[in-house]
Amino acid sequence: MKILLSGTASDSHTWNLVYLGLFLEELGHEVTNLGPCVTPELLVASCRRHSPDLVVLSSVNGHGYRDGLAAVERLRAEPATAALPVVIGGKLGVAGCRQEADVTALLRAGCDAVFGDGDLDALREFLAARDRDRVAT
Repeated sequence: MKILLSGTASDSHTWNLVYLGLFLEELGHEVTNLGPCVTPELLVASCRRHSPDLVVLSSVNGHGYRDGLAAVERLRAEPATAALPVVIGGKLGVAGCRQEADVTALLRAGCDAVFGDGDLDALREFLAARDRDRVAT
């Protein structure tokens, strides 16, 4: 599966993206890592350029909810990326714990999954299920 990995607009952290990129590659996926501070517009343009099967957004700075919401809304507003699967994970807020209202809003906006901070098992299971679905169709 071709995965476009990206940080969020206000997040300048890179170690999470390097780690996630390696993790995804070890699972057998082709990864294009856009790096940190990716605006929604750059994300859409990169999706057009790379034609990924999935977008993975990662946040460490605690503003993942706000930035992720803007990114997924922009992707869903664009006909070329409206149906593209998108997941997000990491530190989505500054409260220090998962805020279910934020998760619900991200899912309603179009995220296919929202993962807790460091929940690589859930991401692995999501990817395995997508791979099984792709093989079955």
